[in-house]
Amino acid sequence: MTPSESRERRPTGEPGEATWRGPLIAALVTTAVATALSYGVPAEHAATAVGLAFLGATYWLALRDDDPEAARRYGLSLGGLLDREPLDVPALVRSAVTELGFALAVAAVVFPPFWVAYKLWWSPVRDFHPALLRGVADEALGQFLVIALPEEAFYRGFLQTRLDEVWRPRWRVLGAWLGPGVVATSLVFALGHVATETHPDRLAVFFPSLLFGWIRTRRGGIGAAAAFHALCNLFASYLARSYGLGL
Repeated sequence: MTPSESRERRPTGEPGEATWRGPLIAALVTTAVATALSYGVPAEHAATAVGLAFLGATYWLALRDDDPEAARRYGLSLGGLLDREPLDVPALVRSAVTELGFALAVAAVVFPPFWVAYKLWWSPVRDFHPALLRGVADEALGQFLVIALPEEAFYRGFLQTRLDEVWRPRWRVLGAWLGPGVVATSLVFALGHVATETHPDRLAVFFPSLLFGWIRTRRGGIGAAAAFHALCNLFASYLARSYGLGL
């Protein structure tokens, strides 16, 4: 399915009482395992262990069957990288550029008001002094491969897809059909973040999670959502260093 097709086709999942439990239980168990790893694995390896747990769970729950359409169904095709057909490298590169471009376009709209809200929320005592961009570049690959991609594969790829198939999306939002599935997914996502860092502020990730879910639905896959997720983490880290917070 192409992104344009996904935007025009409303998901057809029907509400059901029996079928939502399995995906939610799988998500809660996976989140609990990831939380345990975040505490139990040495700090320098914890993020990698958590990322591998999410990727392993995604494979087990969504991709291990012989369904040739599984990667596309769950939005995990990644420009054909995980499809059963022979890899088309030019098409993969075009898809990567397109999805990154979409993520950057969303960032251009979202990041300025986020910056204002960040300053109001944290009330830094130091003026903004631009941090070295080299630090952002050093983090970029790790943020995408270790944090954003595994989390988006599991939460937006597996969980949101399964819940959308149970609870039919009913709200048309800027070209994407959304429903209770994106809200439930974002709630589990936020609870997982609070579990790994027990502070109420961590519940705030519920709101960017809604945006990640919109991007996943709008684009028909997780590529742009993962890229935007990584950009959000990098931007927040850059602001913290520039204001002298968390050093």
